[in-house]
Amino acid sequence: QVQLVESGGGSVQAGGSLRLSCAASGRTFSTYVMGWFRQAPGKEREFVAAISRSGGVTLYADSVKGRFTISRDNAKNTVYLQMNSLKPEDTAVYYCAASNLVVVRQSIGEYAYWGQGTQVTVSS
Repeated sequence: QVQLVESGGGSVQAGGSLRLSCAASGRTFSTYVMGWFRQAPGKEREFVAAISRSGGVTLYADSVKGRFTISRDNAKNTVYLQMNSLKPEDTAVYYCAASNLVVVRQSIGEYAYWGQGTQVTVSS
């Protein structure tokens, strides 16, 4: 089992940047595929990005491709989400998640462990 704690959320104007971090407990962080999801008020939780166990494979939602970058540091048990060129529609609670599967997936059901979320607010 792994415990996840997100940080780095906040308020920013459109066009700005934020970097989210997700710190994982335990010694087996490198065995998990990691993902970022988000949930806006009144909407369902949606996939943002995911990264393979080694960091060599990444997957992005079309809405963030070219603006967001997911990365991980297995020595620090941390996964990051660099968010550039932020838009008001990026406003949401962002969640970090871990999957026991080997292949990078974007389905919420594939992720067994979740953080508590961090708020990102982008103003126009």
